[in-house]
Amino acid sequence: MLATARFLLIEPPRHSQRPFAQFVPRFDHGDDAIRASQHHIHAQAATLEGVADLAEKAGMTPRTFLRRFSAATGFTPVEYLQQVRIAKARDALERSLTPVDRIAWDVGYSDPAAFRKVFQKLTGLPPAAYRQQFSIAG
Repeated sequence: MLATARFLLIEPPRHSQRPFAQFVPRFDHGDDAIRASQHHIHAQAATLEGVADLAEKAGMTPRTFLRRFSAATGFTPVEYLQQVRIAKARDALERSLTPVDRIAWDVGYSDPAAFRKVFQKLTGLPPAAYRQQFSIAG
């Protein structure tokens, strides 16, 4: 329902469409090692620390991993991780009344201010305004 609402809703021209945009990762790129890394990122987004660990897990040097990951997904590993975390945060903001700082922690940000900055950069809205506009929680 939410995906359809985002797809059909159009803000007046003075507003950005970023709040309606969804992160849709590409898995059809044909690079099995990168696809496995993507699945690992989705499963462990809240606890991942660095690209070096992902590269080692994929059996590549960090530089090779970065090049192949970017070529396959269109994102650097850090950008991809941010997209995954913010997508999870958006879902939590829409479906719960959990405080924003707790959501930030749950999706992997130890600094709520950094979370708010990244959230606003990717969605165009601060987390509280996003919740106010899109919440389905009672």
